[in-house]
Amino acid sequence: MPQLISLPNEVLLAEVSQLIREGYSVTLTVRGFSMRPFLEDRRDKAVLAPYDTLRLGDVILAEITPGHYVLHRIVGLDGDTITLMGDGNLVGRETCTRDQVRGRATAFYRKGSERSVSTDGRLWKTYSALWTRLLPVRRYLLAFYRLVWLRIHPSTLNRHTNETQKRI
Repeated sequence: MPQLISLPNEVLLAEVSQLIREGYSVTLTVRGFSMRPFLEDRRDKAVLAPYDTLRLGDVILAEITPGHYVLHRIVGLDGDTITLMGDGNLVGRETCTRDQVRGRATAFYRKGSERSVSTDGRLWKTYSALWTRLLPVRRYLLAFYRLVWLRIHPSTLNRHTNETQKRI
């Protein structure tokens, strides 16, 4: 069994950024809770790739300040300025410029599945459009998810997390 190692985000994501600049796609296990409920910490994976254009709703990896990276959704585009917000965030937005974008998510592996969900597919585009419009009621949806859904289905979250960690 391969040995698991842990690297600080600033080290790992700097290398990931370099690979993307060189034209490679990189698959990373998601860390953090800011993209809940659809992307879970240590359970799901994002496929990051170089990009030609950026659109509202795209999920990008951006280096907000040196060594501080976020994987968040674009909620605003104004010239060279990009406004980002995590799906699981109720408030708080980050801004960056196009030159701080390191890659765009092209697909996600969710719930331990071997099958990816393309960000160019109808399912993901529909979800993105709906979720961004639900910001006024997102507080209640996220509270339901945390307080009810995860208590009813805790084994699903833990089982996928454990399977993902075993495969790495």
